Amino acid sequence: MIPTMVKIWKKKSVSEFKPDPYLATVINCMMWAFYGFPFVKPDNILLITNNGVGLVLELVYVIIFFIFATSPVRKKITIAMVIEVIFMAVVVFCTLYFLHTTKQRSMLVGILCIIFNVIMYASPLTAMRLVIKKKSVKYMPFFLSLADFMNGAIWIVYACLQFDLYILIPNVLGCLSGTIQLILYAVYYKTTNWNDDDEDQENSNSNAEIEISQA
Repeated sequence: MIPTMVKIWKKKSVSEFKPDPYLATVINCMMWAFYGFPFVKPDNILLITNNGVGLVLELVYVIIFFIFATSPVRKKITIAMVIEVIFMAVVVFCTLYFLHTTKQRSMLVGILCIIFNVIMYASPLTAMRLVIKKKSVKYMPFFLSLADFMNGAIWIVYACLQFDLYILIPNVLGCLSGTIQLILYAVYYKTTNWNDDDEDQENSNSNAEIEISQA
């Protein structure tokens, strides 16, 4: 993700990169960090530290994306973030107020974690569709795809050691998603035009001019 953010920062434009994976990862990290707390799922400090760091990084990525995005995309990001924060607050309140054992809490939060983990791993589908349509992997960052695969594989090992199905199920799907992305990268890498950055910059400038004229 860092190479993608550096590229966006240098070009002062998000071009055709999608915010979906970053937005999905934010709620995913929040949910898994909550799942790791002792009053939800005891003896899972690794989940708190890992997803806490991940949440901070993802928020930085979202902020950078927001700064250089067009107005419609900024609106989408703002709405998504507000919904995620409100939803997370409701989950925390309901879990702590209505459920009184760690077994009940871990079951509810664990199921939600599975759902949002699957959403996170499915979010690159928008980029994958663009890859197939344009026969170009320019806007599907390799390191993000590799990270999806490696992240899923590592958490599969951890889930097996902990005998935790809530961690195992979504990460099996995540590893599969990462594999598909890497396959697409291998298939369309040679047909990718890496020299059209100037065109993207011109499009970005045109969009900026349109936004200014409409203001």
